[in-house]
Amino acid sequence: SLEYLGHMVSSQGVFPEPSKVQAILDWPQPKTITELRGFLGLTGFYRKFIKGYATIALPLTSLLRKDAFHWNKEAYKHF
Repeated sequence: SLEYLGHMVSSQGVFPEPSKVQAILDWPQPKTITELRGFLGLTGFYRKFIKGYATIALPLTSLLRKDAFHWNKEAYKHF
């Protein structure tokens, strides 16, 4: 297999690069909108590998609206 643009490509198909998956799993809870945008940017890059990504990420993307950033249980559940 070979690494190409953040993906692993092999005869079995295309998969997310394991180090990027680990980065998502290890990402600290966002404390600012900028940090949340960074997290959503990384996860969004791999959305084709996450079934129902838009639905899963909706509670987090809704926090990006003006004056909406308030981390709560619902946001944590989807993080």
